[in-house]
Amino acid sequence: MRQLSAVLVLALVRGAAACMSAPSATPLTSAEAVDLVLAQNELFAGLAPRDPELIGQAAWYEVSESDDGWRVEIRMGWGDCPAGCIDEHRWTYAVSSTGDVNLVDESGDPPPADSGVSGTVTAGPTCPVVTDPPDPSCADRPVEGAVLVVTTLAGVEMGRTSSDAEGRFALILEPGTYRLEPQPVEGLMGTAAPVEFTVDPGAPALDLVIGYDTGIR
Repeated sequence: MRQLSAVLVLALVRGAAACMSAPSATPLTSAEAVDLVLAQNELFAGLAPRDPELIGQAAWYEVSESDDGWRVEIRMGWGDCPAGCIDEHRWTYAVSSTGDVNLVDESGDPPPADSGVSGTVTAGPTCPVVTDPPDPSCADRPVEGAVLVVTTLAGVEMGRTSSDAEGRFALILEPGTYRLEPQPVEGLMGTAAPVEFTVDPGAPALDLVIGYDTGIR
């Protein structure tokens, strides 16, 4: 009987030790929460974090910690954004520590359907010698933090945004003809060339590629 009790105690001790050593679930990071939210709507592709120093930033996301994970707010504005944007739309999402995403609030003016511009900012070359066929390891790299200003052809600023970690950017715009003016990026030569584009009513958002020069030769 004593031998049986000793075996039982040993089994309980081993079980408790196993429970104590079992790794706990890794909490969701703020970056992971943002990625989950940005995947909820194709309009969110290319959004960058809010930059209080970027006057006229038309679209951004902001993340903060909540009791059970994270709170992610998304704002998209259009129409004279240097003055604060005439129109705007906001979404607020709650992301639990386990990755559940819930839209808890949505308000504002109806965003123009499929109306605007998006794209990718890259820099190249990344190798001193360009080969034919191209070497995949020498592909242009994405540029994070490039400020892009959109104006009318008359030079009136309509909004600005910045590229995210993957070089993506997006802006909602009403139909019309615009000029996208990339701003200088530290560490890159000069600036990328301006691009004129037209947003047609009901047409899908344009997808532009903005290229900077790394200076590598």
